[in-house]
Amino acid sequence: MPEKNNMITVYTDGSSLGNPGPGGWGALIAYSDRVVELGGSEKNTTNNRMELTAAIKALVLAGNMDVRVIIHTDSAYVINGITKWVHKWHLNDWMTATKNPVLNKDLWEKLFALASTRDVIWEHVAGHAGVPGNERVDHIATSFAMEGTFPLYNGPRKKYEADVCPLHGVVSKTSTRPARKHSFTKAYSYLSLIDGKLKRHTTWADCEKRVKGKQGVKYRKATSVVDEQAIMKMWGL
Repeated sequence: MPEKNNMITVYTDGSSLGNPGPGGWGALIAYSDRVVELGGSEKNTTNNRMELTAAIKALVLAGNMDVRVIIHTDSAYVINGITKWVHKWHLNDWMTATKNPVLNKDLWEKLFALASTRDVIWEHVAGHAGVPGNERVDHIATSFAMEGTFPLYNGPRKKYEADVCPLHGVVSKTSTRPARKHSFTKAYSYLSLIDGKLKRHTTWADCEKRVKGKQGVKYRKATSVVDEQAIMKMWGL
């Protein structure tokens, strides 16, 4: 499956021997013509922190290029956090719905900042299911957790042994359904609704300023004029 030049494919994984305990993280970043592997270790950490670290390191290496990044992870914690929870955490000063501090706040802040400014698609893949890219980063992460080191590849994509084609929209041989698709597309606008009064914002910061701390508000990112109209219709406007 050929990959477009304006797309970067990423696989990430984390591991810890004990929770907490010695941990490691691994990532591979596949450009159109090159693959770069990353990995690292910490002496006392958790699996979730290693999963988040891998995603952060991968996005940092990918840089600020105007390209789509597809990140594959087998961590439900990362997928649910970045696609369902993180916006509310950010809005609520990094407190959960039960008014408790968000665990791993330092890493979530970094990941949120990186992902919010990029065109990122998050793909959840089954762990230990034979997906080559996922198996490779699992091996890297586990090796770093156990040994603290591992030889990492940095070279031509055509010489890389693992298949790193993106799984976006593709049914894995070991799966009976497509991987879930989650995307952070660029915003056309942000809409907020307070006491029946709709306001359109050009930036998230402006929208956040209006809705933060208010009860019964509605807010949403729109990706186009059509999306704006659909949101307003959904809100009964």
